[in-house]
Amino acid sequence: MTPEQLIAAKAAMVQGPLLLLIVLLAIAFIVLLTARFKIHPFFALLLAAYGVAFAVRMPVPFIGGVIAQGFGNLMTSIGLVIVTGTIIGTIMERSGAALKMAEVVLGWVGIKRSPLAMSIIGYITSIPVFCDSGFVILTPLNRALARRAGIPIAVMAVALSTGLYSTHVLVPPTPGPIAAAGNVGADLGLVIIVGLMVAIPAALVGLWWAYRIGKQITSSLDDSGANYEEIKEQYRKLPSALLSFAPIVIPIFLIGLASVIKYAQYTGAGSDWFTFLGFPLNALLIGVLLSMLLLPKYDEETLMDWFGQGIKDSAIILVITGAGGAFGNVLANTPIADYIKSFAGASFFGGAFVLLLPFLIAALLKTAQGSSTVSLVTTSALLAPMLAQLGLASPMDLTLVVMAIGAGAMTVSHVNDSYFWVVSQFSGLKVTDAYKAQTAATLFQGLTIMITTMILFAIFHR
Repeated sequence: MTPEQLIAAKAAMVQGPLLLLIVLLAIAFIVLLTARFKIHPFFALLLAAYGVAFAVRMPVPFIGGVIAQGFGNLMTSIGLVIVTGTIIGTIMERSGAALKMAEVVLGWVGIKRSPLAMSIIGYITSIPVFCDSGFVILTPLNRALARRAGIPIAVMAVALSTGLYSTHVLVPPTPGPIAAAGNVGADLGLVIIVGLMVAIPAALVGLWWAYRIGKQITSSLDDSGANYEEIKEQYRKLPSALLSFAPIVIPIFLIGLASVIKYAQYTGAGSDWFTFLGFPLNALLIGVLLSMLLLPKYDEETLMDWFGQGIKDSAIILVITGAGGAFGNVLANTPIADYIKSFAGASFFGGAFVLLLPFLIAALLKTAQGSSTVSLVTTSALLAPMLAQLGLASPMDLTLVVMAIGAGAMTVSHVNDSYFWVVSQFSGLKVTDAYKAQTAATLFQGLTIMITTMILFAIFHR
C-alpha cells in the first residue's frame, strides 16, 4: 500500500468513537477466545486482525497484504534474535548454568537474605530466559532455600517472580522489548542499558512487597520439596561461574558498547569491528557460541536435542509475536492512530506526562488479554506513527517510550496471564492469595517503572 493509497483508504474507513469501540471490542474478542475458549493466541490475534480490518471497512485488496506485512516486518527485525536468545536460555537451563548463577549470588548475599538472592537471580536469569521458564527452572531451588532459611514460600515466590518480571518487559533479548524497540525505532543497545537501570527499582519494589505480603500467605508447599544438595545432584557437574555468566554478560556488553560508539560518533581504530560485534544478531550468536562451552558433552543429545528444543520454544514465541505485529499493523493502518493523536495536544499530556499515553494503552492491552509480549508489540506498532508529533524523536526519548510501554505491559498480571498461573501453581498459592501477591506486585512494579521513566524523561528530554 503506497502512502497515497493509504491516505485515500483511511478517509473511507470508520472514524472517531465508533473506531475506538471496534478496537476495544477486538481486544475483548481476543480475551474471550484465549481466556474462555482456550484458543491459541496466534489464531486469536489473526482473527482479531481480520475482524478489525473488515469492521473499519479497510479496502479488501489491502487486508491480506497489511497483515502479512505486519508479521513479516517484525520477523525481519527480531526473528533471528529471538531464536538465538531462546537457544542460549535453553542451554543455560539444561546445563545447570542458571543454578550456578544462583549459587554465586547466594555466596554474595548469604542464605539469610535468600529472598534478595532470588530477586537478583531472577533479574539476571530473565534477560535471556523467558520469565515463565525461568520461574519453573528456579522453583526447586526456591523451595529448597525456603526450607533451609525458614522463610515462607510465598515470600520467596514473589521475590523470584518480580525479579524475573522486572527485566522480562524491559531488557532485550526478551522478544517484547526487542519488538517494541524495533517498532518505534529505538536503539537496542540504549534500550538494554536504560532497561537494566530502570528494572532495578522495579525489582526492589517487588522484593519489598514479597516481604510485606508473603508472610501473611500460607503455601501448600511450605513443608515440601527437595533440599539444596539434592537439587545440585541432579546435574553431573555444574559449570564454572565464568562460563555460566558469559553467554549473558558478553552479548549485552557488546551491544551496549556498540551503542556508546554509535552515539559518541567514534570512528577511530576498531570502531567498525565493535559495531559489527555489537549488532544484536551478531552479539547473540556469540552468546550461543559461548553457551556451547556449557555443554557437558558434544553429541546428538546436546547438539541436536538441546538446540532443537530452543528452536521449538522460539517458534511459539515467534508466531505469537508475529501475529501481534500483524494485529498492530492493521491498527496502525486504520485512522485509530489519527484519533488518538487528537488527545496528544491536551495539556494533560504535556512534558513527562506524554509518556502516560503509551503506558495506559499498554496497560489496557496487558490487563485485557494477558500477554506482555502482545501488549508491547501492539502498543509500539500503534504509537510509532505518531511519536514525532508527540515530540518524541531523540534516541533517549524513543528508549523511554519503550520503558513506558514496558511499564504498562506488566500492569497487571492476573488470571488471563500464563505467568500468573505458573507463579501460583508452582508456589502452591490459592488464586485469591495469588491476586494479593502476584497481581498487586506487578501493579506496584509497573507504577514504579513509570515514575522512574518520567523522572528520566524530565532529566534527558530537550
